Amino acid sequence: MAVHFLLLLFAVSLVVADDEAFIGVNIGTDLSDMPHPTQVVALLKAQQIRHVRLYDADQAMLLALAKTGIEVVVTVPNEELLAIGQSNSTAANWVSRNVVAHYPATNITAICVGSDVLTSLPNAAKVLVSAIKYIHSALVASNLDRQVKVSTPLSSSIILDSFPPSQAFFNRSLNPVLDPLLDFLQSTGSYLMLNIYPYYDYMRSNGVIPLDYALFKTLPPNKEAVDSNTLLHYTNVFDAMVDAAYFAMAFLNYSNIPVVVTESGWPSKGGSNEPDATVDNANTYNSNLIKHVFNKTGTPKHPGIAVSTYIYELYNEDTKPGPISEKNWGLFDSNGAPVYILRLTESGALLANDTSNQTFCIAKDGADPKMLQAALDWACGPGKVECSPLLQGQPCYEPDNVIAHANYAFDTYYHKMGKTPDACDFNGVATISTSDPSHGSCLFPGSLGKNGTLGNFTAPSMNSTNSDSSAYNLGNCDLRIRSLLMVTGFLIWGVVLL
Repeated sequence: MAVHFLLLLFAVSLVVADDEAFIGVNIGTDLSDMPHPTQVVALLKAQQIRHVRLYDADQAMLLALAKTGIEVVVTVPNEELLAIGQSNSTAANWVSRNVVAHYPATNITAICVGSDVLTSLPNAAKVLVSAIKYIHSALVASNLDRQVKVSTPLSSSIILDSFPPSQAFFNRSLNPVLDPLLDFLQSTGSYLMLNIYPYYDYMRSNGVIPLDYALFKTLPPNKEAVDSNTLLHYTNVFDAMVDAAYFAMAFLNYSNIPVVVTESGWPSKGGSNEPDATVDNANTYNSNLIKHVFNKTGTPKHPGIAVSTYIYELYNEDTKPGPISEKNWGLFDSNGAPVYILRLTESGALLANDTSNQTFCIAKDGADPKMLQAALDWACGPGKVECSPLLQGQPCYEPDNVIAHANYAFDTYYHKMGKTPDACDFNGVATISTSDPSHGSCLFPGSLGKNGTLGNFTAPSMNSTNSDSSAYNLGNCDLRIRSLLMVTGFLIWGVVLL
């Protein structure tokens, strides 16, 4: 069963007090059917995602992002780290090819030098800071060091004794790298990039961390975690880890470096040993995380200073190795269909997209025309969809083909049934889309018209009689509905959808 979800608008900003905090998304590419860069950008624009992080500096993607205004973080892949860390000229060439050649048309705002290097590639740790400095020097030479920050994403696992946060410290064996790294970040006005995964913290705690605490769910006061040294109250794992990072930096005498969370999320599906990797938990975590950033709650140590965060991730990556959960962190499938609808109704004006009205049910590409016709017949008959707009001379008659007519009937039924997952199945010939299929004067239910208002739609009552859709004459040659297909439709859809 396809589970659906409509994203978001992400428009927030940084962790510095006088900046707006933002929510961005990571874009991984381990997909068997990776969308073309122009399709990726179209999805980003449709969902008003204004901040993205790439795991490389793909040229086609950078070109597609040009002139969109989307703020882009590019990455020096781990496999290039050793060469760049040992050669200033190699770093200069990388910056020239992947930043200078695209800026300012592509709004590159930061460079991640490697990713999780200290934990996933420890033998490269000795050149990490050199690579960062060489990349920064190349930016200075190009007069871009003020516009483009340089840092490296670190796993939160390098923070030891993370609760209570006031006692947290970095793994001391990493201090020879962390000391010069933090010194660089502070001197250049950059930020500590941190990957925080409450899902893994919860899974590895053997029941010590409550699920609600990991998911940002509201806790009664007596269930909140209290730092015995500061008496600060913590209501979620995310804030505790961010503050643990602040305290760990303070332990090394660095107190002016903001934190940006470069990865955080929750998987929507897992194996038999991953029972909490579910659509509902993923929806709950990411929805609450977005609200947390939008509301500028901050953390107990730094209240009111929101932490900019990149959600992991835009797409489900079906070719990613590892357990089932590794393939299911995405907000969207590769075809752009949402995995679930984020619960963002409380975010008010901060969200430009009305997530309660911006998904549509349309015919699936390549669907069998006879199956589509049978589904159309069912929707406009037993399904009690008001199909009169499909009559000749009405707004949705053209184009006069089964796909266009099925799109309208499917979407009307889908909205009438409250956009439940199984209301857009039609025995496998329908799919959820975030693209508005309205055209001309034919406005689909939930569509935002040219004037920005919702398209008119009144769902017929499920208790209404067939006369509600009598304008759609099932024998009318204008709509080319044949009685044989009608009978077939009843046989196929009577069991599935009644």
